[in-house]
Amino acid sequence: SIGVFGIQRGFKKAGVQSLMMSLWNIDDSATVMMMSMFYQYLMEGHSKQEAFKKAQEGMRKSQFCNPVFWASFVLLDGI
Repeated sequence: SIGVFGIQRGFKKAGVQSLMMSLWNIDDSATVMMMSMFYQYLMEGHSKQEAFKKAQEGMRKSQFCNPVFWASFVLLDGI
């Protein structure tokens, strides 16, 4: 297995500046909700960090409030 650092390095070499990833497998519906909220906040003009935090807060108030659904997501910015 490549691991988180190998994946991050590969994306960095490809020119990616930010990367949101999950550290473990997540329910598809929870992922859809997290990503939808993240991009909605981003489109509203929030920074990536603010949009990420607000999306996690939204997840904690949803049917996916258990940390297993939202705590695995990490935002690596400026990689």
